[in-house]
Amino acid sequence: MLCPFCGHREDKVIDSRESREGEIIRRRRECLKCSRRFTTYEKIDEIPYMVIKKDGRREKFDRQKILAGLLRASEKRPIPMSKLADIVDETEGKLAESPDRELSTTEIGNIIMDRLRALDKIAYVRFASVYRDFQDVEAFLEEVKDLIRQKRS
Repeated sequence: MLCPFCGHREDKVIDSRESREGEIIRRRRECLKCSRRFTTYEKIDEIPYMVIKKDGRREKFDRQKILAGLLRASEKRPIPMSKLADIVDETEGKLAESPDRELSTTEIGNIIMDRLRALDKIAYVRFASVYRDFQDVEAFLEEVKDLIRQKRS
């Protein structure tokens, strides 16, 4: 396992815990070079979850891709990393519940935006501006007005 901080290949496992369902093992590790700690997760390799793109293509679900988008949207916002991880976990959970093990990017985007709207309005608007591909200021303003209307009701 590569240390995410210094790239060293040797570490020691400090703690291991199984999830409630017994499907995932969480391990706390400490790098033997820089002594920094990090967490890894192990789970059984199953049939991959698929994402149906807007043009009909299918690709494997990538947690890191969603997390990267959430991190960009919430940059310089007071949102704990654990809340962003919860959004990714919930999204992956919806995929697991799907009988076909696949969701469209529209469904995934809506799950994320619903959670972000409740968590942080600024991060929500940032994410929506990329996800909905606003082409002009009017579309952006309409989204903000919609947020204001929802807040009043």
